[in-house]
Amino acid sequence: MVSEVHRQDYEPPPSPDEGYWAAILEEGENSGPVFDKQEGRQTFAYDGVGQSDTDFFQAAQHDSFADDWAEITQINERDEVVELNVVGYNRGGLLVEWHTLRGFVPASQLIEFPVTGSSTARRQALLNQVGKVLQLRVIELSSEKNRLILSERAAQAAPGKRADILNRLKPGDVVNGIITNLCEFGAFVDLGGLEGLIHISELSWGRVGHPANILQREDEVEAYVLGVDQAAGRIALSLKRMRPDPWKTVDQRYQVGQTVEGVVTNVVDFGAFACIEEGLEGLVHVSELAEGNFLHPRNVVTEGEVIQARILTIDGPSRRLGLSLRLAHARVE
Repeated sequence: MVSEVHRQDYEPPPSPDEGYWAAILEEGENSGPVFDKQEGRQTFAYDGVGQSDTDFFQAAQHDSFADDWAEITQINERDEVVELNVVGYNRGGLLVEWHTLRGFVPASQLIEFPVTGSSTARRQALLNQVGKVLQLRVIELSSEKNRLILSERAAQAAPGKRADILNRLKPGDVVNGIITNLCEFGAFVDLGGLEGLIHISELSWGRVGHPANILQREDEVEAYVLGVDQAAGRIALSLKRMRPDPWKTVDQRYQVGQTVEGVVTNVVDFGAFACIEEGLEGLVHVSELAEGNFLHPRNVVTEGEVIQARILTIDGPSRRLGLSLRLAHARVE
């Protein structure tokens, strides 16, 4: 499912740093494994099935702990799948056991996890997994950081498939894939054995409230490869870079004084934002909304309303567009 096309007409994007990927563990970061050197064990900030850390975790000997790290490292190097018991959960995912080690499975790495913003639904979905045995593959391993992250999704790939894709891909390539999961921070794409992540900031040149607003599971997409981290097994993708940045040519396509049609996307105290094309939003300052006095911009416009506005200023490099509703000839009802 990987296209070998290499795009030369895009300028190289900035390489994703660790902060780009930190979002994957954002909700469960504070609940990840932490090694207690005095006790010789890992602990979790646990809010799962009614058991305290003291009752839940058993202390392990230092030698056993080190041996288990060595064994799971070898399993990871062989790209093997392991079957682990789900022993608890936190707000970000599931807790699993590997001998004396505790692993974390982010909710985004679970198969068919519900796409919902409801914390109650998420909690119930995680709770339903407790006590089950999952087939998992290691996706991040660091004995120094005492971090063991696993994925149910990655376990679906054949052994060696992930390494093959990682070795073939390079920044600037274009790949075809299928959307497998949508989370608040982005969308996961199956590339034929390995998943890449499209961060929410890379979905569109415009504002995106949630990936589910523009994508659905099983959607086929073509994406631009931003970065490949072979050591961590990570592929950063972009949808928006498959299309030109509209701000680079805004002054070629629009002129000051021109009347344009747009859709109100956000209403704030100082005015309203309106989208005149995908990725291109302008601001109607409160002073340019209407004649006379009004208490709040919401008394003049509402989100989703179609308007006609006159362009006051265009600043492509600063990505700013000034609009006036007051000076426009008409509004579209």
